[in-house]
Amino acid sequence: MDLNTVTEVISPAAPGTWRPGDAWLGGGTALFGEPRPHLNRLLDLTAAGWPSLTFRDDGVEVAATCTVAELAEGLTRYGIVRQCCHAFLASFKIWNVATVGGNLCAALPAGPMISLSVALDATLLLIGPDSTERRVATADFVTGEGATVLRDGEFLRSIHLPAGALGARTAYRRGSLHRHGRSAVLLIGRAEPAGGLTLTVTAATRRPHVLRFAAAPQAAEVEAALAAIPAEQYVDDVHGRPIWRQHLTRHYAEQIRAELT
Repeated sequence: MDLNTVTEVISPAAPGTWRPGDAWLGGGTALFGEPRPHLNRLLDLTAAGWPSLTFRDDGVEVAATCTVAELAEGLTRYGIVRQCCHAFLASFKIWNVATVGGNLCAALPAGPMISLSVALDATLLLIGPDSTERRVATADFVTGEGATVLRDGEFLRSIHLPAGALGARTAYRRGSLHRHGRSAVLLIGRAEPAGGLTLTVTAATRRPHVLRFAAAPQAAEVEAALAAIPAEQYVDDVHGRPIWRQHLTRHYAEQIRAELT
């Protein structure tokens, strides 16, 4: 998409450069995906020189500008990371351009980096136009289709994946109307050290839903927790009707429960 209202690109960009009419630019695969007539400047974050992956004792810090290819290669030993990267069903060209942060900020229900980050209890570092920092749980970051808690001028700096969650046993289920279609349902289960289960529902719903069970749940417990998700939360578009997404969510949830407990 040609953003014909954009007249300037600031590179590299810093928090103090933001003004109304600006947009932070990462890989651009989401930003250039549709008309945005309200924009007149792009602020390039990729030129900031942030290291894509920083390994620490408490986990991995993923820069918002880290590409899908870099994430997949750097964390290849973690199966859940590989699976979520492949959920893009994208060419190598997209893998080498699309960024983890861009996928999160686009806030599309089918965004697999949202699924991964929420399932691993990641926290996000947000930086405002005055350089003020705040941390937000990924589960609270996306509030609806295309909607996040980002404030005017704020950008996503990094995603922290905690070591304990990265090393946990996980189960992954993804459904689509077509073999190479967009995710219509994407569930991830994570076994907890004390025997419990964390179940993350994404793609089927307008925002992520996280179900936590302190002990290994019975099928009826999982069913009851899923029933608490409002019917209007299920997405209705060409990639799947709500009733089908809801059915597949319950079907996959039971598979994951049986696998991990």
